[in-house]
Amino acid sequence: MTHSFKIACLFSLAGWGLWTCSEKETVPAEPYGPGKEPLGIVMNRNQTPAPASGLPGTEVTIHATGLIPFTEQLVFRFNGEMAEVTEVTDEHIKVVVPDFASTGVTSISVGDVVVFGPQFEVTGKINPDPSFNATQGANGPVSGVIQTNDERMLVVGEFTDYNNKGIVRPINRIARAFADGTYDASLRSGSGANGALSDIIRFGNGYLIAGSFSGYAQRNGDISNLTRIHENGTIDTMGVHPFRRPDQQDTIKYYPRFNGGFDKYIDKLYEQNGKVLVTGEFRYYISRQYDKPNRLETRDSVILDSIEIRQIARLNADGTLDKTYRFNDATGKGLEAGNGTANTILHTSGNQQGKLLVYGNFTRFDGQSAGRILRLKEDGTIDETFNPGGTGADQLIQRAYYNPATGKYLIAGEFRNYNGKPALQLAMLNEDGTLDEGFVPQAFEGGSPNFIKQLSDGKIIVSGGFRTYNGIARNGFMVLDETGALLAGYNATGLFSGTIRDIVETRSADGRRALLIYGDIELFDGEPVNNFLRMIID
Repeated sequence: MTHSFKIACLFSLAGWGLWTCSEKETVPAEPYGPGKEPLGIVMNRNQTPAPASGLPGTEVTIHATGLIPFTEQLVFRFNGEMAEVTEVTDEHIKVVVPDFASTGVTSISVGDVVVFGPQFEVTGKINPDPSFNATQGANGPVSGVIQTNDERMLVVGEFTDYNNKGIVRPINRIARAFADGTYDASLRSGSGANGALSDIIRFGNGYLIAGSFSGYAQRNGDISNLTRIHENGTIDTMGVHPFRRPDQQDTIKYYPRFNGGFDKYIDKLYEQNGKVLVTGEFRYYISRQYDKPNRLETRDSVILDSIEIRQIARLNADGTLDKTYRFNDATGKGLEAGNGTANTILHTSGNQQGKLLVYGNFTRFDGQSAGRILRLKEDGTIDETFNPGGTGADQLIQRAYYNPATGKYLIAGEFRNYNGKPALQLAMLNEDGTLDEGFVPQAFEGGSPNFIKQLSDGKIIVSGGFRTYNGIARNGFMVLDETGALLAGYNATGLFSGTIRDIVETRSADGRRALLIYGDIELFDGEPVNNFLRMIID
């Protein structure tokens, strides 16, 4: 009964004595029905299993009470994967770690009632490299890593800190590290790049860096998403006598020596016979004239020239546009390219050396129908020997990989069919672009794969936002064999969160086989990794 209603009733009784009132409080009905009665099963999530970790096949004892009444009904799971129960008592349950279990929480279910238990670490053949000292990683995505001639690494991306060494002075998008991941402070990158770096390649006696930036170190302008740096990290510049009127004093200005770039984001760079192949989201090639007058004939003018050329272009060593590649002299601009996103892989060896695989989300390319994947010849024209059929992939291809040893392509994405045949978000293609039906992907749940790569020994690594593969919990990272089946022993890692940019096969400090993994990665095996990590693979 509300306070005001009580006052009103009392006033009526006292003043008139003629009538009374009352209010009966009502309790609304439970909208979802009554909850389930507790089963009485108790597992202490803070009590460590015995043993606390183990390989598939290991018998594990976990403290639990209240199980006896449900012995014939209960189901035990390791991170969602059903396990064999070998013993149930008043105080514990014994279970066997199943073949494709992965690190994560344990649980007991009876019907649709679930009781969660402690964490269990499933040990497998992919484990952290204890000799890798970049434990704090980078505070932003890592997009490119190359090894220098002295076995150090150059790392580029979107970060402003590397391994907690940028706290006092930011490390802007480029860092150098020793082979064990330790930060090398000798790189003279100054203030670094003022925007994201997507790729770095060796070019001549220095490096080319690309991405989405307009300034680097002391040059806070005159860069269009691409420039050249020396081995020590300084920008490669040249002295120019700008235009001046007769009454003005002669001066020298310094500008980037590599005089070429693009109007929008550059994704990948490839060295090709002394030239550089550039791919990305751009529409115009941009160059600058530093020694010509503008319309007002004022001093120190910089004139920008632009040429329309979309997504794919090739530049000469000095940055000028190579008009022998994907360029139409009659129209004065580049070929049409794709009507959607276009990613690339340059074939650097094997039967297709010099050719460029193009994939993504386009349905037309250079004016022709295209099913989101095709190949270009070394001169940049469409390679008709690559034939994905009339339809190719029916949806987005997120990532592709080419194995020159086997002559096979692997693709991952959101597609469900390839040239009219089932291909559930993964596919293996023959060198001519046809589907290899010996690789049979299984169903994903919880999301799509966005990365795929085949290692030198044939193992296939897939990652993405998915949570199960063929009904087995895989938490966004898995290793397959050449048939598309999960590979025993290599699928024990726990929760993965993020997007892998690339995986590099390398060695640990003690000579063991290892994988350098980088990208926009938050968690690997349930642990924070900050975009840059190295794992031992047995």
